[in-house]
Amino acid sequence: MGLFNRKPKLPPADRPPLAAEERVLAWAAAGNGEGDGVVVASNLGLWLPGRGHRIGWHDILKAVWSGRELTVTPAERVAERDGYLVVADCPAETYLLLDPGDLPDQVRTRVTGSVVYTAHHPVPGGAGRIAARRVPGVDGLTWTVRYDPGTPADDEAVAAETGRLVVAAQSTTTPANL
Repeated sequence: MGLFNRKPKLPPADRPPLAAEERVLAWAAAGNGEGDGVVVASNLGLWLPGRGHRIGWHDILKAVWSGRELTVTPAERVAERDGYLVVADCPAETYLLLDPGDLPDQVRTRVTGSVVYTAHHPVPGGAGRIAARRVPGVDGLTWTVRYDPGTPADDEAVAAETGRLVVAAQSTTTPANL
């Protein structure tokens, strides 16, 4: 990008309450039908209009760029089990970005960069996706399971099989000499 094509700095009025170690990577003015705002990508996560907090890169299940709109599906933590979290889709949020700049690329890079392991497995009565993600500032990996719709997540057989699958997946991502 040339010197004269650079996007201006994020106006102070639009700057989210960043943490001390957080820096802005990209931003874009946005609209979602409920008013305008600014979408801000930082090294720690994504700030969306109307939210007083950032969504960590590891908490974004899906992000889709259409060429005009950015749609983000955050994760909702449903349960904490031994060694992993059970998550579900929050409602998707869509933002029209008229001058997206580097924002879509930063979102894609950061979300996919947080994923270390992902695999879809059958479980009794359904299936689920096991994922291991990097969390900024946290040693090790955070393990999650997102069950497919209709899977009986609270069933004891499902929990037992999921636990077995998570342990097996963890063994593939842990160096043998530790």
